[in-house]
Amino acid sequence: MFEFYLPLIAILLSLSLVIYLLLRQRSGLAILALAGALLACACSELFDLLAVTHPEDLIIFKRGAIVAESWQPIGFLLFALSFGRDRAFQRLSWPSRLLLALSLAFPVFALVAPASRFFYSPDFAEEKILFLGNLGFVFYIALMGYLVSALFHLERTLVALPRAERVQIKLEVVGVGTILAMLVVYYSQALLYRTIDMNLFPVRSLLLSIGVVMIGWSRLRGGIVGGVRVSRDMASRSLVLLAVSIYLVGLALVGEGMNYMDGAMQRALFVSIAVLLGLAVVLVILSEKLRGKVKVFLHKHFYRQKYDYRKEWRRFTRHLSSARTVEKLQEGILSFYSETFAYGAAALYLRDDEVGCYRFVAGHQISPLFRQFEKNSSFIAFLAGRDWIFNVADNNPPDIADALDFCRENEFNLAVPLLFEKSLEGIIFLGRTLHPWERLSYEDFDLMKMLAWQATSTLLSLKLSAQLSTAREMAAIGKVSAFVVHDLKNLASNLSMVADNAREYLDDPEFQQDMIETLEGTTSRMKALIARLKNVTEQKALNLVEADLLQIAIEGVRLAGGEQVTVSGEPVSVLLDLREIEKVVHNLVLNGIEAGGAPIKVEVGRDETAWLRVSDHGSGMTEEFIRQRLFQPFQTTKPKGFGIGLYQCRNIVEAHGGRIEVESRVGEGTTFTVWFDKVVRREG
Repeated sequence: MFEFYLPLIAILLSLSLVIYLLLRQRSGLAILALAGALLACACSELFDLLAVTHPEDLIIFKRGAIVAESWQPIGFLLFALSFGRDRAFQRLSWPSRLLLALSLAFPVFALVAPASRFFYSPDFAEEKILFLGNLGFVFYIALMGYLVSALFHLERTLVALPRAERVQIKLEVVGVGTILAMLVVYYSQALLYRTIDMNLFPVRSLLLSIGVVMIGWSRLRGGIVGGVRVSRDMASRSLVLLAVSIYLVGLALVGEGMNYMDGAMQRALFVSIAVLLGLAVVLVILSEKLRGKVKVFLHKHFYRQKYDYRKEWRRFTRHLSSARTVEKLQEGILSFYSETFAYGAAALYLRDDEVGCYRFVAGHQISPLFRQFEKNSSFIAFLAGRDWIFNVADNNPPDIADALDFCRENEFNLAVPLLFEKSLEGIIFLGRTLHPWERLSYEDFDLMKMLAWQATSTLLSLKLSAQLSTAREMAAIGKVSAFVVHDLKNLASNLSMVADNAREYLDDPEFQQDMIETLEGTTSRMKALIARLKNVTEQKALNLVEADLLQIAIEGVRLAGGEQVTVSGEPVSVLLDLREIEKVVHNLVLNGIEAGGAPIKVEVGRDETAWLRVSDHGSGMTEEFIRQRLFQPFQTTKPKGFGIGLYQCRNIVEAHGGRIEVESRVGEGTTFTVWFDKVVRREG
């Protein structure tokens, strides 16, 4: 009973799934192939069931089973090659088409050949074992080979799918794989024992039922995908596995052949052949030339595109990000091009804006080149005028003959332009091809251009970063120069005032004493300025001492030429830097004088904190100017001003822990108040 119901269930399930696929599923080559393969399995189950239950008619029913089995290779192989692929038949490689065409020989062979030459079974009613003849042995070995090939292609399809789509059709692929694996195991008896043990027939029926249920459940859930692209890595690994599998099958055949030789020689000869064959397989797998040819073969016959652009882009990005210096980056670009496109040498030329030419900056497996290309040369215009790869073998215009000679002298085959908005930033020369038998196609050139865009962007970023750094350094130098010139202007005004007064008061002893003090003070300030320039990158430390703020104000007014300036107030002891605060008073007073604010009043006093106030009656300032521009560097309303005096004053005051405030009205004048917190308080 068990032997009867299991095959019957498998037949009913298989036929039900075939009807469902043909009536409810969308038409397609994979659907037809799967339906045909399952129908062949169902017919095989039916005829084998009849053979088991009617052993007296074994020849008749088993012949029907063999005819049904003969359709399994073409059905399963066509399904494995077309499953999940758009326009699958048009995209089949010529080896796959040849394999499919040869599979048509199975039905012809099964119909024409006599059944008695396939098998014989003198005691089938008791043992249910078929002994295979030569034709049966060849038939089942070839059948098993086709089923293994179908299983191989099906596994590769599953691995190549994205994760989301793999989950959708996993049950269907596993179901078909279960049926194929079951058939391979069932028919492998032909290779091992030259028999078919039909006692395993119920087990075959059970696994067929399980596989059909999994396929049906996957189809009911909508597990349908399209447009599968074979993973290049998995295809390469599958080829390696295929080579190893051929090696193992070859060893099995050699071992089978050893049974007919002298027993003393069997072991030594078998080990020798195994080692030699293994060495041959390793050498074949490691051969660079063969790997290159395999890559081209896979591209032509299995892939829609030669390159996985997403993978190449990621590899190139990682390659560039690993560079720590500009030189390593340039060498990394060249090494990636050489590795990807199989060239033994490469050179990088970049535009030198200062010299006005393109010069050699980096090389890969090549000595430095001293040839330069002028930016107005015909070759540069040729590369900049078209977004395409320059090929020495093309029919190039005669006006770039000089560049062609340069390429031939250095064995360069290609020149890849590095373009940025139609501006040629550089050139990558590639030469000494490692695969002379391989012809480059538009896909190679497209990938070269794509990588060139990223390389140009990276190189330009570094170039602009260097230019920005230089500009910042120049700006810093300009800023320092402005402060220096401002201080020199103030010192020059002191000397100018002394010179003007000397014509009239030179014989006055009091003036002479005042002039000497002014000259000494100016000289001292100039020396201090020179000392600061020597250490311009260092932060100047304040030299805080206890000093009278009123005396500092008097000295600052004197340095500014305070003839129209009055100083009033009370002595206040404060911790401060004498020179710096004198500079603040000097700047505030000079600003008032230059603004036409005479008379100017300077006051010193203290509340909770010390303060110094400078008031003028000049033109005044608007609130907007005070809020947005007054203390900003290089902002001024004076025709010959530098706009850094007040910026400098605020920095000095804030460095002392104080603050500076301003009150101003247009047409009435301005008052600056400087507050100091470090007041020295005395007991009593």
